[in-house]
Amino acid sequence: MINPKLTINCKGRLVDLSGPVIMGILNINDDSFYRGSRFTGRDAIIDQAGKMIAEGATFLDVGGMSSRPGARIVEVTEELDRVIPAVESIHEAYPEALISVDTIRAAVAREAVAAGAVIINDISAGRFDPDLYPSLPALEVPYILMHMQNRPENMQQDPVYENVVREVLDFFIGEVHKLQQLGLKDIIIDPGFGFGKTVEHNYELLRSLHVFRMLDVPVLAGLSRKSMICRPLGISPDQALNGTSVLHFAALQQGVRILRVHDVRPAWEVIELWKLVSQAENLI
Repeated sequence: MINPKLTINCKGRLVDLSGPVIMGILNINDDSFYRGSRFTGRDAIIDQAGKMIAEGATFLDVGGMSSRPGARIVEVTEELDRVIPAVESIHEAYPEALISVDTIRAAVAREAVAAGAVIINDISAGRFDPDLYPSLPALEVPYILMHMQNRPENMQQDPVYENVVREVLDFFIGEVHKLQQLGLKDIIIDPGFGFGKTVEHNYELLRSLHVFRMLDVPVLAGLSRKSMICRPLGISPDQALNGTSVLHFAALQQGVRILRVHDVRPAWEVIELWKLVSQAENLI
């Protein structure tokens, strides 16, 4: 079994990914699909950041634009007005916090890193801003590369694949090579659960996450409270914590190194119990 790269360099701070870690979601908007992830106002943002760090989050992922199905892409000025003050506030309150910024734009990425962010998380794989890929090497931060079919406003309108695992893998092979040719050193891949995929596609990917380890880069899974949990169970995102924990455990079994989550403490508990199970398996 190929082992993925076990460290990433976040602006001079090496982060160990030999074991799984947590990325807590901080949505600085009023439109994200799960209302419990939305925070506005400096005090609320700082309080939630501190809570997530205390509960075990290694990274905080700040997003100023919803990417739920049907969401509109906001103007760059609106995104900057939301994201940059949030990054600055978190960085000032918690200087050691490892802040990721969820953006599709080079301008936001550049200003966010200048404000204290140390990771860029991009749902678009550079497709929505031709300046994003070329700007990444100079930023010298890890980049999260996600797969999405189409765009947020139409991605769930009858997504079709001949073989979703093979097609997503081929996509990553091509994009990782392109980014490495540009000189990017730290790349993380995200299969994009719920982004241009049916429930069936999502579970095919979940069962085959181990395949992506052949790329020798860390794999991130964003499963938290998504429709692949809610639709089969007939529940709302507010009721999907238990299902999220189940899928988190399954993802860890497949070699995922980063869980991107709304609920940090429950994810930390899943990781701790997974470690005990893994140790027991190694003794057999």
